Amino acid sequence: MTKETRQQVYTLVIEVGRKDGDGLPETSIGAALMCYASGVDEAEAVRETVAILKRADMAPLDVTGYGTLDERLAQGHEIEQEERDLMQRALQENSVIVAQMTPFYADKS
Repeated sequence: MTKETRQQVYTLVIEVGRKDGDGLPETSIGAALMCYASGVDEAEAVRETVAILKRADMAPLDVTGYGTLDERLAQGHEIEQEERDLMQRALQENSVIVAQMTPFYADKS
């Protein structure tokens, strides 16, 4: 028997600053992490993701939520199968998946 779940997967972009041991490129000043996080609501997904990043020696600064798969589709987002697969994995594992990391560098102008 499959257990009914209220969990959904939310797409989050978390901006992180620098912290010793964060694993970011040496010359970067921070990064944006695109994550898929499961939760009963977006607030829970954000809390869990921030807690996991802090445990991984990262310094979360800001979180932008883009909603669930259905919400994103309703907004007109095109979502590739690979992205859908990662969302499904986050739901099945009740986890946070960091799908992409984009480092930030200081402007040298």
